[in-house]
Amino acid sequence: MNVVIASRQRARKINRRLLKRITTALLADLKIENAELGIHLVAAAEMTLLNEKFLRHAGSTDVITFDYAETVAQASRLPRPSKKRLRSSRDGCATLHGDIFVCMAEAVRQARTFGTSWQSEIVRYVVHGLLHLLGHDDRRANRRRKMKREENRRLRELSRRFALSQL
Repeated sequence: MNVVIASRQRARKINRRLLKRITTALLADLKIENAELGIHLVAAAEMTLLNEKFLRHAGSTDVITFDYAETVAQASRLPRPSKKRLRSSRDGCATLHGDIFVCMAEAVRQARTFGTSWQSEIVRYVVHGLLHLLGHDDRRANRRRKMKREENRRLRELSRRFALSQL
């Protein structure tokens, strides 16, 4: 398991060690044994560039997830593992492999809007990104509701176990 936390923003100081512990606990809760995961905390300008270049959406956004598992599987000429196999990778073949980009400015803004803390929003975005890597989709309303329920449930569990305000 390899989780790397990088912060390329200056809006807020963040406890990267705690964020890594939270992420590792979440991966364990999700029964993910093999992971190559990068979490990048970025400023609005970098997020805007990513959003426009890769998603063709104008402006910044809160979180963008890149799933490399398919690319790695294609490179090795193996089929991409199914979601079920990815979740229980005891055989060592399936690895969750991706990057999650989180915009600190959006976390601060949305925390004010929703009456939460920016730290809680950061953890929410990591949960959201991991759910995407596991195959959750939020493009249609019914799937978005299902994903949001799972996101809320995971965030509640993590907030009971970790002092998110210390992030």
